[in-house]
Amino acid sequence: MTPDELAQASADAMWNDDRASQCLGIRITSVAPGRAIATMRVREDMINGHDVAHGGYVFLLADTAFAFACNSYGNVTLAAGADVSFVAPARLHDVLVAKAVERHRFGRSGIYDVTVTRSGDGSVVAEFRGRSRTIRGSLVEPTPSPDDQ
Repeated sequence: MTPDELAQASADAMWNDDRASQCLGIRITSVAPGRAIATMRVREDMINGHDVAHGGYVFLLADTAFAFACNSYGNVTLAAGADVSFVAPARLHDVLVAKAVERHRFGRSGIYDVTVTRSGDGSVVAEFRGRSRTIRGSLVEPTPSPDDQ
C-alpha cells in the first residue's frame, strides 16, 4: 500500500465511526500523509447569542481535520492537546474549510497546524495547533508484503 493509499484507507476507517462529524455535516475532502482538509457549512443550530458561529463548532471542525491528518499513517493517534485563536467570526451559511498540515513528528508525538478559512473569500476564521500522541492499535489491517507470502 502506498502512503497515499494508507492515508485514504485510514480516513475511510475513521470516517465509518465518526458520528460527530457525520451529524454536523462535515466532509473530508482530501487526505494525504500528514495532511487533511475538512469542510462544514454553518447551520442555524450552530449560531450563538451573538449571531455568529459558536467557537466550539469552529474548533470541532479544526480538530476533525487534525484527527484525519495525524491518523493518516494508519496508527491510532489521539489529541494530546490543542489551542485555537479565533481571528474572525463565521456566520450563518458560511462554508468553512479546515486545512491541517503536519509540522513535526517525533517518536509517538506530533504537532499539526490547522487553518480554518471561509470558502469564497478565503479569509482566515481561526488558527489551531494540535499536539498528537500515537497509542497502540492500527486503523487498517496490514497487508502482507510479497516476502511474507
